[in-house]
Amino acid sequence: KSISNRALIAAALADGTSLLKNLLLAEDTRLMIKALGDLGIAVTVDETNEVAEVTGCRGQLPASQARLFCGNSGTTMRFCTALATLGHGRYELDGIERMRQRPIGGLVEVLRVLGAGVDYLSRDEYPPLVVYANGLSGGQVAFRSPLSSQFITGLLLVAPYAGRDVFIEITGEIPSVPYLKLTTALMDSFGVAVIEDYRDGEVRFILEAPQRYQGTTLAIEPDASNATYFLAAAAIAGGRVTIERLGTDSIQGDIGFVDVLEQMGCRVERSATRLTAWGPTGGAPLRGIDVDLNHMPDTVPTLAVLALFADGPTMIRNVANLRLKETDRLIALRRELTKLGAGVDEVADGLTITPPVRLSPTSIETYSDHRMAMSFALTGLKCDGMIINDPDCTAKTFPEFFRLFERITAGPA
Repeated sequence: KSISNRALIAAALADGTSLLKNLLLAEDTRLMIKALGDLGIAVTVDETNEVAEVTGCRGQLPASQARLFCGNSGTTMRFCTALATLGHGRYELDGIERMRQRPIGGLVEVLRVLGAGVDYLSRDEYPPLVVYANGLSGGQVAFRSPLSSQFITGLLLVAPYAGRDVFIEITGEIPSVPYLKLTTALMDSFGVAVIEDYRDGEVRFILEAPQRYQGTTLAIEPDASNATYFLAAAAIAGGRVTIERLGTDSIQGDIGFVDVLEQMGCRVERSATRLTAWGPTGGAPLRGIDVDLNHMPDTVPTLAVLALFADGPTMIRNVANLRLKETDRLIALRRELTKLGAGVDEVADGLTITPPVRLSPTSIETYSDHRMAMSFALTGLKCDGMIINDPDCTAKTFPEFFRLFERITAGPA
């Protein structure tokens, strides 16, 4: 999902036509495709082959006004807010009620500095909002402890089309830094160069303008965040799981989840294009660990469920931005883990999970959050009678999840 929605933005702005292969076709990407269509950009999708053909607008948004519905897709809301500033006209963006609770003020503030007109339609710093666009002037901006890396990515993706060079400085707590590196790698694949400097507590980007994305053919990697559920299945149930076409050559930070599995006692093999995980030798329990997951927060629900099967407490640190996701994931995880018999200590930026003596089967609330549904499905590998409410919420990023999960539980073909 992360690569797909970034690639759709770059392809939409590019000179020429792009073919995006292995495109994720799920709720988040369909919302992005619809938003681009509302802005006048032609996107043709081959559903069978999972390929999108995008006719770039050469940096000139065809529509002078549009109303964009972003659902609960943070990437669609934040990237399209930045994208709309390149147009000439009025663009309104909104989403579901939860989206209206997810902040966007940090992005709006820097877009205003760069010359965009943005007004909130209800509550300051939250959608819905309206962009009064006449292009971006460029210049220097600063993010201080941004709440989401998506604010920075939104600006990075459109900065090549500013009137002059864009200098971006980020200081303080910086969440999900690997997603920034993913963004610049994606931009490079479309022919745009970014000067980037990463230091402790500070990141700087320089984008020389004007630059132009060039239409390209891009094969999109499998989703590393979604791969964690299958790798974790081997950790819980034993046996082996291999993820093809995803390995050490990946541009996604969440492949680092295999390092977490190793810390918990799993065996892992890595190659450039493949990851394999085995459960602990001899059926031994997983080890409880203490880990900072600021760099890959989407893996927290997976680890939280693995912690149920460990031999001691697991501490997950530095993930305060989980409170701004599809739901407040720290609260949601505490509630559902407690129902299973775990002891859970919730703090402002993390959780400590003490596994139960035995799991108590229960009904899991998903809070319309795809990652809650997929992670807690893992409990069914060792606990009969588990119920996942609203399993269809996985359509957000992984419509086929339960079909594929059922397939691997059958063992080797």
